[in-house]
Amino acid sequence: MERLWAPWRSGYIQTVGKKSDCIFCEKAKSRNDRENFILKRGKYCFVILNVYPYNNGHLMIAPYRHISEISHLRKCEMAELFQFLKEYELKLKKKLSPDGFNVGLNVGKVAGAGFEHHIHFHIVPRWGGDTNFMPVISDTKVISQSLEEVYNLLR
Repeated sequence: MERLWAPWRSGYIQTVGKKSDCIFCEKAKSRNDRENFILKRGKYCFVILNVYPYNNGHLMIAPYRHISEISHLRKCEMAELFQFLKEYELKLKKKLSPDGFNVGLNVGKVAGAGFEHHIHFHIVPRWGGDTNFMPVISDTKVISQSLEEVYNLLR
């Protein structure tokens, strides 16, 4: 069996289960968008930078409602979610020039959902050769821009 090693995510892993609040509900209720890296708010959904990114510009799009399954999404939420996916795919292309994207969601804990009770989409920009040698030789992932820099670029 092959293994995907992501030791740079240890900061995230150490916080799982420590807080009882949902990060998506918590961040959405706050009005300090810059501090929480919320890039855009809509009527039904919002866009937020992942503070434990797999790659530069890793975004998440979530509905405000605390729901856990695709089947629970309302049509208005689905429309806004996909509008934001489209908008931020274009914005990421323009600002970061990736070669491609991973776009998806994990539904349920066994599927890899870190926050299984609040559905959210991930957009992860990808570049040819973006898997570098640092994770292999030093358990380090190189993210070439700070969250603040990416936030300012995409805001």
